[in-house]
Amino acid sequence: MINQETIKTLRVLRLPGMARELESQLENPQYYRELSFEERISLLVDAESAARRTNTINRRIKDARLSESTASIEAIEYYEDRELDKGLILRLATCSFIRENHHVILKGATGAGKSYIANALGIAACRKLYKVRYVRLPDLLTEFAVAKTLNTTNKVKTAYAKFDLLIIDEWLMRPLDESEAYDLLEIIEVCSKKGSIIVCTQYDTDDWYYRIDCNRSEDEESAVAEGILDRLIHNKYSIHVKGRISMRKRHAFFGSSESEVSHNE
Repeated sequence: MINQETIKTLRVLRLPGMARELESQLENPQYYRELSFEERISLLVDAESAARRTNTINRRIKDARLSESTASIEAIEYYEDRELDKGLILRLATCSFIRENHHVILKGATGAGKSYIANALGIAACRKLYKVRYVRLPDLLTEFAVAKTLNTTNKVKTAYAKFDLLIIDEWLMRPLDESEAYDLLEIIEVCSKKGSIIVCTQYDTDDWYYRIDCNRSEDEESAVAEGILDRLIHNKYSIHVKGRISMRKRHAFFGSSESEVSHNE
């Protein structure tokens, strides 16, 4: 009875890891008979620490709003035609690039799988307890435009400044006008000061200049475009995701092939 009351108290105190470990020790006393009091207490503390870390990781992944919350570094597919640098991806998965304030440019055609890789890196960062946020560039620009009408731009910038890693998908899918380009610079500025940015794009960095602040004349320079490029491309890692067919088609092909084989049999 006393032991059950102790377990109940641990749960009330929001120490579920310790409660579960104590239950295990009580249910299997033969496994713990040789351990000292201090060793058994240590197991309780370790269990609670592990449970809290797991809860924090799960919360980080949820808060990141990833488009593929089950993506993982281990599941990235290194088909020969994709020409992926596995060593580089594994180094990025250590998240040293975040600590060093570097950025990552993932370039590839639609369906190449660049978003999956970005999400996998995002989850790797969450598992190291970094604060991550995934967002499509159109949604980011809309969020900032709404904030301007509500006079809450500083609140939005403060929120984004808290992230250690910002993943921006659909980067420059369409050209940006002057106002949008300036809004993007504001976000890039606050996020690149202490954290890192991953962008997923179909375009070479050489093309970015002409897709930012696109309403200017061809011979007119853009300080905003130069500001965005300066903050992103001078300390970046680049990954070109190639492939003769898209990953969606590749997976659909394998799935349909299996169905056809089964049907023919």
